[in-house]
Amino acid sequence: MRDLISLICESCKRKNYTTDKNKKTKPDKLVLSKFCSSCRKHTLHKEGKIK
Repeated sequence: MRDLISLICESCKRKNYTTDKNKKTKPDKLVLSKFCSSCRKHTLHKEGKIK
């Protein structure tokens, strides 16, 4: 039921975090404000696929 996802920075497009989510309770894409180490600031991170 819980799928692994990666969080991708909106500004630099780098994969910074991995987490899991329940697709049944949260069917839409996850968007969080997280710290990006390459941008050196808090940016929006969207859900992406893990290859």
